[in-house]
Amino acid sequence: MKVRPAAVAGLFYPDDANELSAMVRDFLQAAPEPTYHAKAIIAPHAGHIYSGPTAAFAYKALDAGKVERVVLFGPSHRVAFQGMALPDADVFETPLGRIPLDQEAMQLSLSQPWVNVNAAAHAMEHSLEVHLPFLQTVLGKFRLVPLCVGMATPSQVASVIDALWDGDETAIVISSDLSHYHSYDEARLLDQATVRDILDNAGPLNHEQACGATPINGLLELAVGRHLEASLLDYRNSGDTAGDRERVVGYTSIAFHER
Repeated sequence: MKVRPAAVAGLFYPDDANELSAMVRDFLQAAPEPTYHAKAIIAPHAGHIYSGPTAAFAYKALDAGKVERVVLFGPSHRVAFQGMALPDADVFETPLGRIPLDQEAMQLSLSQPWVNVNAAAHAMEHSLEVHLPFLQTVLGKFRLVPLCVGMATPSQVASVIDALWDGDETAIVISSDLSHYHSYDEARLLDQATVRDILDNAGPLNHEQACGATPINGLLELAVGRHLEASLLDYRNSGDTAGDRERVVGYTSIAFHER
C-alpha cells in the first residue's frame, strides 16, 4: 500500500492527534448550523490558527449523512506542471488516520489528457492536506480524489468536476485563499470585490484575487448549468485571527447549493 504521509503536520496544524481533534472540533462548534446542504464549497488553506475558523463554516455545510466521496482541488504552490496531478498513492495520512483514495474515480480522471500522476506535486503540497482533518472530523469515513491544479484552464477543471459530479454522495471542495500581503483595510476592500464576483458568477477571477482562481473558475463554469446558487458563509483575514494587520491573507467560505 502506497501512503502519502502528512507533510505539514506540526507546521500548518498540530501533529498530535488529540490536540488536532480538539482544535478542529472547537472551530466546528463555533460555526453556525447552515440551513441547507452544499454540493460544493470553497474553503481556505492556511494554517489552522489563521484560516480554521473560516474553513469550519464551509465544512458544517456538507451533508455528513450522505457524503461518501470528496473531490478536492487545490493549487500547486511548490511544483510547476501542466494540467492537474493525481498522487501516486493508495491512501493519504494525517494524525487523525488514513483516508482511502477512490482509485476508480482517479482512473476516470486520468482518461482526460490534462490529468496525470505526479507524486512530486503532492509530496509537500499544503493546499490539499490542511482540509483533511476537517473532512475526517465531519465525515468520518469517506473516499478522496485529490487533484493538485497546475497550469490548467478553467474548462479543463470544469470537465473533471463534471465527470465526477454524481449525486449527493459526492462533494466538491475547492481550496483557495484570497488576497495576499496587503494591509488589513486594503485586503478587506479587495476581498469583498472578489467574494461578490464569486457570488454573482462574474469571473473569471485572477490569481491576485485568489491563489485557487483556476479551480474556482472551473466550478463557476458549471454552476449555472447545474443550477447552483452561491452563498457566503464567512469572510475574515489573518488580521482577524492570529496575525498582525500590516500584511494579511484573506479567507472565505462559500457554499454552492441547489437553487
